[in-house]
Amino acid sequence: MPKSASAPRSFEAAVSELETIVQQMEAGSLTLEDALERYQRGVSLLKYCQETLSGAEQRIRVLEGEALTDFNPDVPRSDA
Repeated sequence: MPKSASAPRSFEAAVSELETIVQQMEAGSLTLEDALERYQRGVSLLKYCQETLSGAEQRIRVLEGEALTDFNPDVPRSDA
């Protein structure tokens, strides 16, 4: 893994890379240095994912007029 890892292409790419890192670490065959590098990359990817999700939530709040409510598909919306 390169020392200067680039930003993920997308949220989905970040999640996929995180899954790969977890599998590699769970396999237990990494050297300590490789495990530390992957852990550091995983922390960076996790932060990216959290920020992306937070941004998406903010966009939804704006679209919903700050009245973010629980989703219940069985209840018809009054504005539908």
